[in-house]
Amino acid sequence: MAHTLPAGSWDTHCHVFGPFARYPLATDRTYTPAAAPSERLFQMHESIGVARAVIVHPACHGFDLTVTLDAIKASGGRYRAVALVKETISDGELDACHAAGVRGVRFNFLSSLGRPPATDTIRRVCDRIARLRWHVVLHVDAGALPALPALTSNLPLPFVIDHFGRIQAEAGMQDAAYQTLLTLAAGQNCWVKISGADRASAEPPLYRDMIPFARALIAAAPERILWGTDWPHPNITGPCPRETDLVDLLHEIVPSPDMLCKILVDNPQRLYGEVQ
Repeated sequence: MAHTLPAGSWDTHCHVFGPFARYPLATDRTYTPAAAPSERLFQMHESIGVARAVIVHPACHGFDLTVTLDAIKASGGRYRAVALVKETISDGELDACHAAGVRGVRFNFLSSLGRPPATDTIRRVCDRIARLRWHVVLHVDAGALPALPALTSNLPLPFVIDHFGRIQAEAGMQDAAYQTLLTLAAGQNCWVKISGADRASAEPPLYRDMIPFARALIAAAPERILWGTDWPHPNITGPCPRETDLVDLLHEIVPSPDMLCKILVDNPQRLYGEVQ
């Protein structure tokens, strides 16, 4: 790793898996990952200089949030979480999740992760979590991006689009999906994670073809861009990215120290709140 991260940097997209004897996988899961417990996540973050993080609860663990909640508890107050929830979750359960450090709900639209949610379900859940000042995370593929303006109009809370909206660099910056992403990013309610560059790039292992895509998003929404490692990179088809390469890529994307601090420290702190 040729570069270091600013003090107080956040990784806003990472996961934990297992150990499975203690945290069983969901029986209806669509994929089975290798174990990646919280201890390894903490070690990785220390190695690259991440101080705070957001653990995104993985679909393979279903709606049992224990593995994620235990991990943020073990962080000593430095980590937050994004949950998967059923529409039937009670207000008391939502309050308990908030007290434990959850600050958002994620909906997966990728067929590889199960059946996509209904629009009415998303809106009802968003209406219920708005009182907690949470946000909603939308994990979509590029083909679904043109439909997002209708889905996200008049939501009562911020929405976050994961992993560049799962665009593909080979499609080019004039592709309709990416242009929709840029338009959404310019809106005051939309945040975008410039994470998962390896999933979009046609140039592994350094992923430099993603630089202009990321820079255009930052220009459109400098106050609402987030970064994450996507560790431990579940369901990838190519070589597993090295976090050190992702850090170096981020410095190529963002040569300005002030902007880097905004993306890695200021922006996530505004969305996820103060942590220890």
